Amino acid sequence: MAHKKFIYDLETLSIKKDRRTFLQYLIKLIPHTVIAIIFSAIFISVFYYFYDSPEEILLKRENHQYAQQLLLFNKKIDKIDKVLDNLAFRDDNIYRSIFDVDPIPNAVRQSGFGGSNRYENLEGYDNSDLIINTAKRIDKVTKELYVQSKSYDQVIRLLNNKEKMLRSIPSIQPILNKDLTRIASYFGYRIDPVYGVRKHHDGIDFTAHTGTPIHATGDGIVVKAANTHGGYGKEVEIDHGFSYKSKYAHMSKILVKEGQRVKRGQIIGLVGNTGKSTGPHLHYEVRKNNIPINPINFFFRDLSPEDYDRMIELSSMSGGKSLD
Repeated sequence: MAHKKFIYDLETLSIKKDRRTFLQYLIKLIPHTVIAIIFSAIFISVFYYFYDSPEEILLKRENHQYAQQLLLFNKKIDKIDKVLDNLAFRDDNIYRSIFDVDPIPNAVRQSGFGGSNRYENLEGYDNSDLIINTAKRIDKVTKELYVQSKSYDQVIRLLNNKEKMLRSIPSIQPILNKDLTRIASYFGYRIDPVYGVRKHHDGIDFTAHTGTPIHATGDGIVVKAANTHGGYGKEVEIDHGFSYKSKYAHMSKILVKEGQRVKRGQIIGLVGNTGKSTGPHLHYEVRKNNIPINPINFFFRDLSPEDYDRMIELSSMSGGKSLD
Protein backbone atom coordinates (compact mmCIF):
# COMPACT_ATOMS: atom_id res chain seq x y z
CA MET A 1 0.00 0.00 0.00
CA ALA A 2 1.48 3.32 -1.07
CA HIS A 3 2.29 5.80 1.66
CA LYS A 4 -0.11 8.74 1.52
CA LYS A 5 0.59 12.22 2.87
CA PHE A 6 -1.98 14.49 4.47
CA ILE A 7 -1.89 18.17 5.13
CA TYR A 8 -3.85 20.52 7.34
CA ASP A 9 -5.77 23.01 5.28
CA LEU A 10 -5.75 26.37 7.02
CA GLU A 11 -8.65 27.64 4.95
CA THR A 12 -11.09 24.84 5.72
CA LEU A 13 -9.52 23.95 9.04
CA SER A 14 -9.56 20.31 8.05
CA ILE A 15 -7.12 17.52 7.21
CA LYS A 16 -7.05 16.41 3.62
CA LYS A 17 -4.86 14.41 1.29
CA ASP A 18 -1.73 16.18 -0.01
CA ARG A 19 -2.16 16.48 -3.76
CA ARG A 20 0.87 18.77 -4.51
CA THR A 21 3.21 17.74 -7.34
CA PHE A 22 7.01 17.25 -7.07
CA LEU A 23 7.56 20.53 -8.90
CA GLN A 24 5.45 22.36 -6.33
CA TYR A 25 7.53 20.74 -3.58
CA LEU A 26 10.72 21.81 -5.36
CA ILE A 27 9.55 25.41 -5.81
CA LYS A 28 8.67 25.58 -2.13
CA LEU A 29 12.12 24.31 -1.15
CA ILE A 30 14.05 26.84 -3.30
CA PRO A 31 13.90 29.77 -0.80
CA HIS A 32 15.04 27.50 2.02
CA THR A 33 17.85 26.14 -0.12
CA VAL A 34 19.00 29.62 -1.14
CA ILE A 35 18.97 30.80 2.45
CA ALA A 36 20.93 27.71 3.49
CA ILE A 37 23.52 28.32 0.78
CA ILE A 38 23.89 31.99 1.76
CA PHE A 39 24.34 31.15 5.42
CA SER A 40 26.79 28.37 4.53
CA ALA A 41 28.85 30.75 2.39
CA ILE A 42 28.87 33.33 5.16
CA PHE A 43 29.90 30.71 7.70
CA ILE A 44 32.67 29.33 5.48
CA SER A 45 33.98 32.86 4.71
CA VAL A 46 34.00 33.80 8.38
CA PHE A 47 35.66 30.51 9.28
CA TYR A 48 38.45 30.88 6.74
CA TYR A 49 38.89 34.52 7.68
CA PHE A 50 39.76 33.58 11.24
CA TYR A 51 41.17 30.11 10.59
CA ASP A 52 43.67 28.99 7.93
CA SER A 53 42.92 26.26 5.46
CA PRO A 54 45.14 23.16 5.52
CA GLU A 55 46.90 24.45 2.39
CA GLU A 56 47.50 27.85 4.00
CA ILE A 57 48.78 26.22 7.17
CA LEU A 58 51.24 24.18 5.10
CA LEU A 59 52.38 27.25 3.12
CA LYS A 60 52.86 29.34 6.28
CA ARG A 61 54.83 26.50 7.83
CA GLU A 62 57.06 26.37 4.74
CA ASN A 63 57.47 30.18 4.75
CA HIS A 64 58.47 30.07 8.41
CA GLN A 65 61.05 27.39 7.64
CA TYR A 66 62.42 29.48 4.74
CA ALA A 67 62.64 32.53 7.00
CA GLN A 68 64.55 30.51 9.60
CA GLN A 69 66.92 29.25 6.92
CA LEU A 70 67.51 32.84 5.72
CA LEU A 71 68.34 33.84 9.30
CA LEU A 72 70.84 30.97 9.46
CA PHE A 73 72.30 32.11 6.12
CA ASN A 74 72.75 35.60 7.56
CA LYS A 75 74.63 34.17 10.54
CA LYS A 76 76.92 32.34 8.12
CA ILE A 77 77.36 35.56 6.14
CA ASP A 78 78.38 37.27 9.42
CA LYS A 79 81.16 34.70 9.79
CA ILE A 80 82.21 35.15 6.15
CA ASP A 81 82.32 38.93 6.70
CA LYS A 82 84.69 38.46 9.64
CA VAL A 83 86.95 36.20 7.56
CA LEU A 84 86.95 38.74 4.71
CA ASP A 85 87.76 41.58 7.12
CA ASN A 86 90.71 39.57 8.42
CA LEU A 87 91.92 38.82 4.88
CA ALA A 88 91.61 42.50 3.93
CA PHE A 89 93.56 43.59 7.02
CA ARG A 90 96.37 41.13 6.34
CA ASP A 91 96.37 42.05 2.66
CA ASP A 92 96.65 45.81 3.29
CA ASN A 93 98.95 45.72 6.31
CA ILE A 94 101.19 42.74 5.58
CA TYR A 95 101.22 41.51 1.99
CA ARG A 96 100.85 44.86 0.23
CA SER A 97 103.06 46.54 2.83
CA ILE A 98 105.89 44.09 2.08
CA PHE A 99 105.85 45.21 -1.54
CA ASP A 100 105.29 48.84 -0.61
CA VAL A 101 101.96 48.94 -2.45
CA ASP A 102 99.16 51.25 -1.36
CA PRO A 103 96.29 49.50 0.46
CA ILE A 104 93.00 49.11 -1.37
CA PRO A 105 90.68 51.98 -0.38
CA ASN A 106 87.82 50.92 1.86
CA ALA A 107 85.38 52.59 -0.53
CA VAL A 108 86.48 50.14 -3.24
CA ARG A 109 86.23 47.10 -0.97
CA GLN A 110 82.80 48.09 0.38
CA SER A 111 81.23 49.40 -2.82
CA GLY A 112 77.92 47.80 -3.72
CA PHE A 113 76.06 47.09 -6.89
CA GLY A 114 74.34 49.84 -8.85
CA GLY A 115 70.67 50.06 -9.74
CA SER A 116 67.87 51.05 -7.36
CA ASN A 117 65.51 48.40 -8.83
CA ARG A 118 67.95 45.52 -8.58
CA TYR A 119 65.82 43.82 -5.93
CA GLU A 120 62.42 44.93 -7.19
CA ASN A 121 61.41 41.38 -8.08
CA LEU A 122 61.86 40.35 -4.43
CA GLU A 123 59.30 42.82 -3.10
CA GLY A 124 55.71 42.01 -2.16
CA TYR A 125 56.33 38.89 -0.08
CA ASP A 126 55.75 38.30 3.64
CA ASN A 127 59.51 38.19 4.26
CA SER A 128 60.57 40.62 1.53
CA ASP A 129 62.72 42.73 3.89
CA LEU A 130 64.64 39.66 5.07
CA ILE A 131 64.97 38.30 1.52
CA ILE A 132 66.19 41.63 0.08
CA ASN A 133 68.64 42.19 2.95
CA THR A 134 70.06 38.67 2.48
CA ALA A 135 70.38 39.21 -1.29
CA LYS A 136 72.19 42.51 -0.70
CA ARG A 137 74.61 40.92 1.74
CA ILE A 138 75.35 38.04 -0.65
CA ASP A 139 76.03 40.56 -3.45
CA LYS A 140 78.29 42.57 -1.13
CA VAL A 141 80.28 39.48 -0.10
CA THR A 142 80.57 38.47 -3.76
CA LYS A 143 81.98 41.91 -4.63
CA GLU A 144 84.45 41.83 -1.71
CA LEU A 145 85.62 38.36 -2.73
CA TYR A 146 86.19 39.61 -6.27
CA VAL A 147 88.18 42.64 -5.05
CA GLN A 148 90.24 40.46 -2.70
CA SER A 149 90.90 37.96 -5.50
CA LYS A 150 92.15 40.73 -7.81
CA SER A 151 94.34 42.08 -5.00
CA TYR A 152 95.94 38.67 -4.49
CA ASP A 153 96.53 38.45 -8.24
CA GLN A 154 98.47 41.72 -7.96
CA VAL A 155 100.42 40.48 -4.92
CA ILE A 156 101.32 37.28 -6.79
CA ARG A 157 102.60 39.34 -9.74
CA LEU A 158 104.63 41.46 -7.33
CA LEU A 159 106.01 38.33 -5.71
CA ASN A 160 107.06 36.99 -9.09
CA ASN A 161 108.68 40.38 -9.83
CA LYS A 162 110.22 40.71 -6.38
CA GLU A 163 113.81 40.49 -7.60
CA LYS A 164 113.15 43.05 -10.31
CA MET A 165 111.39 45.30 -7.81
CA LEU A 166 114.26 45.14 -5.33
CA ARG A 167 116.69 46.13 -8.08
CA SER A 168 114.43 48.97 -9.21
CA ILE A 169 113.47 50.75 -6.00
CA PRO A 170 115.93 53.60 -5.29
CA SER A 171 118.06 52.38 -2.40
CA ILE A 172 121.54 53.90 -2.58
CA GLN A 173 122.98 57.39 -2.35
CA PRO A 174 123.40 59.01 -5.76
CA ILE A 175 126.85 60.22 -4.69
CA LEU A 176 129.23 57.84 -2.96
CA ASN A 177 130.32 58.70 0.57
CA LYS A 178 133.96 58.95 -0.52
CA ASP A 179 133.01 61.66 -3.05
CA LEU A 180 130.57 63.48 -0.79
CA THR A 181 131.54 66.79 0.85
CA ARG A 182 128.41 67.05 2.96
CA ILE A 183 124.62 66.96 2.84
CA ALA A 184 123.69 70.63 2.66
CA SER A 185 119.91 70.48 2.81
CA TYR A 186 117.37 67.86 3.73
CA PHE A 187 113.78 67.09 2.72
CA GLY A 188 111.24 69.46 4.25
CA TYR A 189 110.61 73.18 4.68
CA ARG A 190 113.70 75.32 4.08
CA ILE A 191 114.58 78.92 3.23
CA ASP A 192 114.94 79.45 -0.52
CA PRO A 193 118.49 80.83 -1.11
CA VAL A 194 117.37 83.08 -3.97
CA TYR A 195 113.94 84.32 -2.93
CA GLY A 196 114.51 84.15 0.83
CA VAL A 197 111.07 82.63 1.52
CA ARG A 198 110.19 79.48 3.41
CA LYS A 199 109.15 76.75 0.99
CA HIS A 200 109.11 72.98 0.82
CA HIS A 201 112.33 71.38 -0.38
CA ASP A 202 111.27 68.21 -2.24
CA GLY A 203 114.63 66.45 -2.12
CA ILE A 204 118.10 66.34 -0.58
CA ASP A 205 121.08 68.48 -1.64
CA PHE A 206 124.39 66.57 -1.82
CA THR A 207 127.39 68.90 -1.90
CA ALA A 208 130.32 67.65 -4.00
CA HIS A 209 132.95 69.03 -6.35
CA THR A 210 131.96 69.81 -9.92
CA GLY A 211 132.48 66.73 -12.06
CA THR A 212 131.80 64.23 -9.25
CA PRO A 213 130.02 61.13 -10.68
CA ILE A 214 126.28 60.79 -10.05
CA HIS A 215 124.92 57.24 -9.83
CA ALA A 216 121.45 55.91 -10.68
CA THR A 217 119.91 54.75 -7.44
CA GLY A 218 117.91 51.90 -9.02
CA ASP A 219 117.26 50.11 -12.30
CA GLY A 220 114.93 51.95 -14.64
CA ILE A 221 114.36 53.86 -17.84
CA VAL A 222 115.50 57.44 -18.40
CA VAL A 223 112.37 59.47 -19.14
CA LYS A 224 114.06 62.88 -19.07
CA ALA A 225 117.61 63.96 -19.86
CA ALA A 226 117.77 67.61 -20.82
CA ASN A 227 118.75 71.15 -19.87
CA THR A 228 115.50 72.73 -18.72
CA HIS A 229 117.08 76.20 -18.67
CA GLY A 230 115.15 76.75 -15.47
CA GLY A 231 115.34 75.93 -11.80
CA TYR A 232 116.70 72.39 -12.19
CA GLY A 233 119.21 73.18 -14.93
CA LYS A 234 120.57 70.02 -16.50
CA GLU A 235 118.50 67.18 -15.06
CA VAL A 236 117.82 63.48 -15.44
CA GLU A 237 114.64 61.67 -14.41
CA ILE A 238 114.44 57.88 -14.16
CA ASP A 239 111.23 55.83 -14.06
CA HIS A 240 111.95 52.77 -11.91
CA GLY A 241 108.53 51.19 -12.31
CA PHE A 242 106.46 50.07 -9.32
CA SER A 243 105.25 53.73 -9.09
CA TYR A 244 108.78 55.06 -8.26
CA LYS A 245 110.76 57.81 -10.00
CA SER A 246 114.00 59.60 -9.12
CA LYS A 247 115.23 63.03 -10.21
CA TYR A 248 118.82 64.35 -10.42
CA ALA A 249 119.27 68.11 -10.97
CA HIS A 250 121.91 70.86 -11.50
CA MET A 251 124.29 68.54 -13.39
CA SER A 252 127.30 69.86 -15.22
CA LYS A 253 127.05 67.05 -17.76
CA ILE A 254 124.40 64.44 -18.66
CA LEU A 255 125.78 61.02 -19.64
CA VAL A 256 122.52 59.20 -20.58
CA LYS A 257 119.75 59.66 -23.13
CA GLU A 258 115.99 59.55 -22.89
CA GLY A 259 114.66 56.02 -23.36
CA GLN A 260 117.93 54.46 -22.18
CA ARG A 261 117.78 51.62 -19.65
CA VAL A 262 120.11 52.09 -16.69
CA LYS A 263 121.25 49.90 -13.82
CA ARG A 264 121.64 50.76 -10.16
CA GLY A 265 125.05 52.31 -9.59
CA GLN A 266 125.52 53.31 -13.24
CA ILE A 267 126.99 56.80 -13.71
CA ILE A 268 124.34 58.98 -15.36
CA GLY A 269 125.94 62.43 -15.03
CA LEU A 270 128.32 64.73 -13.22
CA VAL A 271 127.74 67.17 -10.37
CA GLY A 272 127.39 70.78 -11.47
CA ASN A 273 125.94 74.19 -10.69
CA THR A 274 123.37 74.71 -13.46
CA GLY A 275 119.90 76.18 -13.08
CA LYS A 276 118.80 77.95 -9.89
CA SER A 277 121.77 76.86 -7.80
CA THR A 278 124.09 78.69 -5.43
CA GLY A 279 126.95 76.19 -5.54
CA PRO A 280 128.06 72.85 -6.95
CA HIS A 281 125.73 70.15 -5.67
CA LEU A 282 123.20 67.49 -6.66
CA HIS A 283 119.55 68.02 -5.90
CA TYR A 284 118.08 64.50 -5.60
CA GLU A 285 114.39 63.55 -5.36
CA VAL A 286 112.43 60.34 -4.99
CA ARG A 287 108.78 60.30 -6.03
CA LYS A 288 106.10 57.68 -5.48
CA ASN A 289 102.95 58.05 -7.54
CA ASN A 290 104.43 61.42 -8.58
CA ILE A 291 104.40 62.65 -4.96
CA PRO A 292 107.80 63.65 -3.45
CA ILE A 293 108.86 61.47 -0.51
CA ASN A 294 111.87 61.74 1.75
CA PRO A 295 114.86 60.12 -0.05
CA ILE A 296 116.54 59.47 3.26
CA ASN A 297 114.27 56.47 3.78
CA PHE A 298 116.03 54.65 0.91
CA PHE A 299 119.68 54.93 1.95
CA PHE A 300 119.76 51.63 3.80
CA ARG A 301 122.76 50.37 1.81
CA ASP A 302 125.02 53.31 2.55
CA LEU A 303 124.46 54.23 6.18
CA SER A 304 125.20 52.70 9.53
CA PRO A 305 122.30 52.70 12.03
CA GLU A 306 123.92 55.64 13.84
CA ASP A 307 124.36 57.65 10.63
CA TYR A 308 120.80 56.89 9.60
CA ASP A 309 119.37 58.05 12.95
CA ARG A 310 121.43 61.24 12.73
CA MET A 311 120.22 61.95 9.19
CA ILE A 312 116.61 61.36 10.23
CA GLU A 313 117.08 63.84 13.06
CA LEU A 314 118.60 66.49 10.76
CA SER A 315 115.95 65.85 8.12
CA SER A 316 113.13 66.50 10.58
CA MET A 317 114.51 69.92 11.53
CA SER A 318 112.80 72.90 9.90
CA GLY A 319 114.69 75.98 8.80
CA GLY A 320 118.12 76.37 7.24
CA LYS A 321 118.80 77.15 3.62
CA SER A 322 118.77 74.90 0.62
CA LEU A 323 121.23 75.28 -2.25
CA ASP A 324 118.49 75.61 -4.91
